[in-house]
Amino acid sequence: MSALAGGVLVTLLGLNLWSFILFGIDKRRARRQQRRIPERTLLLSAVLSGCIGAWLGMRVFRHKTRKPGFRQRMVVLTLVDAAIVAAMLVVALG
Repeated sequence: MSALAGGVLVTLLGLNLWSFILFGIDKRRARRQQRRIPERTLLLSAVLSGCIGAWLGMRVFRHKTRKPGFRQRMVVLTLVDAAIVAAMLVVALG
C-alpha cells in the first residue's frame, strides 16, 4: 500500500469516527434537552466521507431513525460519499 493510499485510509477512518461521535453527542444533548447539533452539520459530516460513521451512529444511538426526510437525505449523501471515496481511491492507487 502506498503512503498516499494509507493516508486516505486514515483520513476516512477519522472522518467516520468524527461522524459517529457527532451523532452520539447530539443524541445525548437531545436526552438532556440541551442545544442540539444542527441537522445540516450532521449531514455535512456524512457527506465529507463519514457516511459509514453516520449510519453506525444512527443505529447505535437510535438517533434520527424515525425521521424519513433525514434518512432519505442520508441515502442520497451516501451515494455522493461513495463517489467521492471512489475518486479518492482512484487517485491514491493511480
